Amino acid sequence: MLVKRLFSSYTKALNRLHRAPSCSKNANSDCELVSTGETIASRRGFSSEPNHPPEDCQKPVTVSLYQIKKTIKGSLLGESVEGPTCIQTICPVCHIVPGVDGQGGTGANRKKIFVNKTTGNFTCSSCQYLGRWDHIEKFFLPTPIRSPKAVQELRKLRDAFLELKQDHLGTVHPIPGDAIVLDTLDRARDVVRRLHLENIVPETLISIKARWHEGRNELFVPLVDVEDRLIGYKKLYAAPDGEICECTVPETNASGLILLRCTTSGTGTKAKDHQSQTNAILVLSVLDLLALGSVKINATAVCLPHGLKTLPQQCLPGLERFQRLTLWFNYDTAGWDTARNFAKKLDERRCLFVRPTDQHPTPYKALQEGAIEPKTILAKAQPILHQSITTFRSLRQDVLSDLQNIDKVQGVKWKRYPTLNKLLKGHRKGELTVLTGPTGCGKTTFMSDYSLDLAQQGVSTLWGSFEIRNTRLAVTLLRQMVGRPLDENLTEFERWADAFEQLPIYFMTFHGQQPIKLVMEAIEHAQYVHDIQHVIIDNLQFMMGVLDESKHLDRYWKQDAIIASFRTFATRRNCHVTLVIHPRKERDTDELTTSSIFGGAKASQEADNVLIIQDKRLTSVRGKKYLQVAKNRYSGDLGIMPLDFDKASLSYAQRKKKPDGSDDGPGGMVTEPPDRTVRRAF
Repeated sequence: MLVKRLFSSYTKALNRLHRAPSCSKNANSDCELVSTGETIASRRGFSSEPNHPPEDCQKPVTVSLYQIKKTIKGSLLGESVEGPTCIQTICPVCHIVPGVDGQGGTGANRKKIFVNKTTGNFTCSSCQYLGRWDHIEKFFLPTPIRSPKAVQELRKLRDAFLELKQDHLGTVHPIPGDAIVLDTLDRARDVVRRLHLENIVPETLISIKARWHEGRNELFVPLVDVEDRLIGYKKLYAAPDGEICECTVPETNASGLILLRCTTSGTGTKAKDHQSQTNAILVLSVLDLLALGSVKINATAVCLPHGLKTLPQQCLPGLERFQRLTLWFNYDTAGWDTARNFAKKLDERRCLFVRPTDQHPTPYKALQEGAIEPKTILAKAQPILHQSITTFRSLRQDVLSDLQNIDKVQGVKWKRYPTLNKLLKGHRKGELTVLTGPTGCGKTTFMSDYSLDLAQQGVSTLWGSFEIRNTRLAVTLLRQMVGRPLDENLTEFERWADAFEQLPIYFMTFHGQQPIKLVMEAIEHAQYVHDIQHVIIDNLQFMMGVLDESKHLDRYWKQDAIIASFRTFATRRNCHVTLVIHPRKERDTDELTTSSIFGGAKASQEADNVLIIQDKRLTSVRGKKYLQVAKNRYSGDLGIMPLDFDKASLSYAQRKKKPDGSDDGPGGMVTEPPDRTVRRAF
């Protein structure tokens, strides 16, 4: 009954294909599949064009790798070998005749198919026939066939499949018969001389079974399939200008490769022989292949049939036995892009690439120039992996460097705020800091003093003040730098102004509401041109605004989108971003927390550091103002730093205590008293 249902569904599917209208007037439909005595047009039921859309009008078949493995394992054959790109198993059609016991042959006599793990297309190793998995899946039967009627029906289906397969066998393109085999060293040397193949060892032509046409002065190199059978060839000849030209026959969908086993010496050890059999170097031309054969390396050189144009999936079975593939293509953008695309077909985990630079030319050119040994270039090959995936091996040296330079990793230290050095350890690139505090508590004043300290140490800073004018901000920064009001000392303005101009501080000219896209373009431009390391946005609510065009948008969603943009910028550009955000309106007697930040939870979640200015002077007789470190992703240390405001310098810088008990000027190097820092864990 199982076979009956399979046969019925298979026949109905072919009938539907027969009734489907043709997409092309020139489409051939002369192939017939005889099933249950009826003639069915079947050209559209099986695919012989692997690189074209499946079955012209048909929808692509979705194939599950798990289902393929399950079907093969649960069948009577049950024998399969999984490789990097294909699953190798015995062909259930060629060797299994329904109702006949003791069949299938053994060893090399058994025909194999290779099922592509990505597309599901299968390739027959004996005839290079390419078909779809859903066409052969029905022949992997889970139980023996007992019913004579079911055996007869399945035999008809098998005969129809074999008939269609015979009509679509891969075409073999033999080398012209009048070309002579280069089987002697003298003949090979003569060909090398005629084609002016400098530095090419003649023995390599013998190894690849090349042939030479005496009349046309053409060199033929055979393309072989996974069973080492000839299926086509590459032709080399010298153009009138002396350049070696190369063409492939057939021009498309060639399923063969050219392989040349390279060894360091004639009699190598077993380890070296194994290395040459499991490591392959993929090149685009025969000249590059011959160049690799002329140097001492333990690998197999493989020439692809169509260069950068395409890599037919019929070629993949021939590369299954290699554990490592090094892609050595042209040193240009096209070669680099093609290497990455081919690596996806070949399984990126086993692929390495030679970086396409002028210092890494192709093998034949490197052999001609003689400046760099091909072995030296191969030693610099790097693995091709997903850009978002890495391993500890790749990070190992970075980890060691971080441990050896822990002070630099912690970031730039503040000179005005030593307590912050104790809590935050330093100001680091690539982080996002959120500063919040009640209205009028001095967020902008503190942030200008905070940023000035870093700018004086060489941290290039970009100020985006959407709340106050740049002129007023510059006055505050200049006064904090000088340490006293300049309006009472105008004669010193020029000197201090010249000193301030030397600081790496830049200002955005925006004010009020601005589109996030326009702001990000300005920031990215400044970061690229001026190498900005610290971006300050004061403040987020002013930048968002309340225009009519945005009144229908959810305000929380809009703020989250802006925060996400700054988070992405900080990470990708390795730049520190500080956002000043107003808190929600809460009772004055309550302390602010990370939940008090206006908007959703994204601001506190995305931030690496959350700084909160707590001002209790108006709610308590002995109330103080202090900066609370509420989140610290780097070291996890939390605590508070008292803020004592000096009106003359507009600074919160901690002052150094003199022996007589008086205060030193702001901005000096200080060590705060132990009782001035209160540690708190949240």
